[in-house]
Amino acid sequence: MVKKNLYDLLVLGGGPAGYVAAIKASQLGLKTACIEKENVGGICLNWGCIPTKALLKSAEVFELIKNVDKYGISIENPKFNLEKIVNRSREVSKKLTNGVNYLLKKNKVDLIKGYGKIAGKNTLVVEQGNNTIELKAKNIILATGARSRNLKNIKSDSVNIWNYKDAMLPKSLPSSILIIGSGAIGIEFASFYNALNVDVTVVEIQNRILPVEDEDVSEFAKNIFKKSGINIICETSVESLKINKSNISATMITKNNSSIKEFDKVILAVGIQGNIENIGIDKFEKIKVNNGHIIVDEFYRTGEDNIYAIGDLVGGPWLAHKAMHEAIICVEKIVNKKGIKPLNLSNIPGCTYSIPQVASIGMTEAQAKNKGYSIKVGKFPFKANGKAIALSEEEGFVKTIFEASTGELLGAHMIGVDVTELIQGYSIAKNIEATEEDIMNTVFPHPTLSEMMHESVLEAFNKAIHV
Repeated sequence: MVKKNLYDLLVLGGGPAGYVAAIKASQLGLKTACIEKENVGGICLNWGCIPTKALLKSAEVFELIKNVDKYGISIENPKFNLEKIVNRSREVSKKLTNGVNYLLKKNKVDLIKGYGKIAGKNTLVVEQGNNTIELKAKNIILATGARSRNLKNIKSDSVNIWNYKDAMLPKSLPSSILIIGSGAIGIEFASFYNALNVDVTVVEIQNRILPVEDEDVSEFAKNIFKKSGINIICETSVESLKINKSNISATMITKNNSSIKEFDKVILAVGIQGNIENIGIDKFEKIKVNNGHIIVDEFYRTGEDNIYAIGDLVGGPWLAHKAMHEAIICVEKIVNKKGIKPLNLSNIPGCTYSIPQVASIGMTEAQAKNKGYSIKVGKFPFKANGKAIALSEEEGFVKTIFEASTGELLGAHMIGVDVTELIQGYSIAKNIEATEEDIMNTVFPHPTLSEMMHESVLEAFNKAIHV
């Protein structure tokens, strides 16, 4: 075993949480090393956020081409090349991964490749093939991320039953796909494969798709997805899968009956679980785990002094932008920066890059009512917005929820083209505690989709102009 010099901070994991923590720490003067067993960038850059958006962009372009007649343009027999679509996605990922490597080097972070685990309160060991090195540090941050979850009776095999990695690298298109789970991952893959003319069925155990979203958004999304050809089945579980010679038989259970349907492939999209195994935490009684995630306080301290955990490893929402902000807060706490505030989870936007897109922040209407708020709700449709009409993108709406007496923005929910680019406006408003008057008095440019954000707020207080 080779011993290395003492560091101020060791970061185990090079995903969005880990590499951001390492860069920030080095910027603040800490001698820092980041340990990563694969490519930096984690699931997000390599297998999640970024490459899936590249795939979905190709699907969106093809979908647009198929419907281009409405713009006065004719294209006969449009085709796509699946290999090129997948290769583009991988090249996008590679470009960004190279960028993170550059940023680590620029910020003088030691990137150490290998499989790391805690060996003591201030010690990490890193396995590099036949060699093992020992690293010492004053503080350790665990940022090992998460992986896709299997069901009790159904596990991915990368051949017939795919996880998200398998679904991103199809060598050929199946004629039909069953997607188990209708969260963001499931719905994004549903949009991608549906746009490429695959027969897609989505099964959801709850009573609606996108169950974390506002009920109005879920219902609207269901209707649009069905109209696009996606088969949606709610309040149904997949009890078992049988791999046949030429297909897969899925036994589906509802409240009243069961049925068997056949598909070419199955995608598991039933959530994720933290990578807590084999990282050494079992040696520490004070590091507690709950439901597959490490328990931390508001500054990401575990029960063990000088050992922290951030990102998907500590639980939801499982979002790269949440992980990055946790990294900053955690490192600033380590250096005892004054005035640090815990991350407000209600101010974290969520985005689903389906066709159409979905974006939201804060409470749903049902959540606000359940918490006892007296609320005002505004809703503005895409079909009443000039820019949306000009784009021929009239499907969707913007919904805002306010506390009636104070004008506090409790939540905002959108569905439609490019809403993932609009939600940041409400994110800023919530973060600075803007009231309805602040937003009403803001001048939104015309013609833009963003005007719907303004109109939705006006409509909540019976002041809308264009609806």
